[in-house]
Amino acid sequence: MNLFRSEEHIGRWLAGREPGATIAAAKLSELAHAWWDDRLSADWRPHTRDQNQAILNRIGLTGDFWRLPGS
Repeated sequence: MNLFRSEEHIGRWLAGREPGATIAAAKLSELAHAWWDDRLSADWRPHTRDQNQAILNRIGLTGDFWRLPGS
């Protein structure tokens, strides 16, 4: 993961290479909260691939880049 201050900064860093997915810091925070929020629960169990895909879909991270293998 790399953090950039603007789309222009991303373009300079890429230097003509194809970009991957980019998301705003607020969206990254939303993802982290959704992904890890239940980890301290006494009855926590690892998420299934389908549950993880549902998290991505629910917060609007869709498309080929965000599709987990096997989903």
